[in-house]
Amino acid sequence: MTPAPGRVQAYLEEQLRAGPLHFTLIDPDKSPGEKAAQVARGAVELGSHAILLGGSTGISRGAMGATAAAVKNAVPVPVIIFPEGEGSVAPEADAILFMSLLNSRRLDLVIRTHARAAPAIRALGLEAIPLGYLIVAPGMRVGEVGEADAVPRDAPEQAVGYALAAEYLGMRYVYLEAGSGAPAPVPVPLVEAVRGVLSIPLIVGGGIRGGPEARALLDAGANILVTGTITEEEGLGDGFRAILAEVRQSRDA
Repeated sequence: MTPAPGRVQAYLEEQLRAGPLHFTLIDPDKSPGEKAAQVARGAVELGSHAILLGGSTGISRGAMGATAAAVKNAVPVPVIIFPEGEGSVAPEADAILFMSLLNSRRLDLVIRTHARAAPAIRALGLEAIPLGYLIVAPGMRVGEVGEADAVPRDAPEQAVGYALAAEYLGMRYVYLEAGSGAPAPVPVPLVEAVRGVLSIPLIVGGGIRGGPEARALLDAGANILVTGTITEEEGLGDGFRAILAEVRQSRDA
């Protein structure tokens, strides 16, 4: 029997029934503590549905915990850890993406790190959200650090295989990642192909810098868009606002 979803998963499922969502990704190393809280507050006011904390390698538990606590005090939406390793697990957040890097050559990033971290996550009372994480070319820094065999941009059938495997293994979400700072998002045909076979929500991130990219991905079937670099580079400016406007338009349709 599939276990009942926790509080954060239940919130996401309820929100998804009304249409696509947006998550704002904040790096605690680049935007620690109150700075992260300020970004999160503005993002949620514009319509973002959850805050992800992560991005850099080597984020300490202390830094993650302090930033999570500050953000939780600032916003009414879930604060979710986007982990880069065992050290970034902190009890101050609401949940953690328990994500397997599906196309990594390192078994640690597919399952071994998860086995080491699982008892700590349980002891800390963090809600774990099972997720299949798939790197699509160019992959950028996350592809390099994750030693991923990135899915070629013209190989949707490869992405479909990974995505279906994640669903069949019981993961609740699939995340297609072009990489932070990617020059272009995940290709529309690839998103369409994956959405066409999945019955679980599809998350897409990397390279989304404005309304046109967001609209194309939403029309292709993305259920959740994740943006991070745009707020680091431009703050909550026109590009970010245009992305949120497209998400709102889809929810209002």
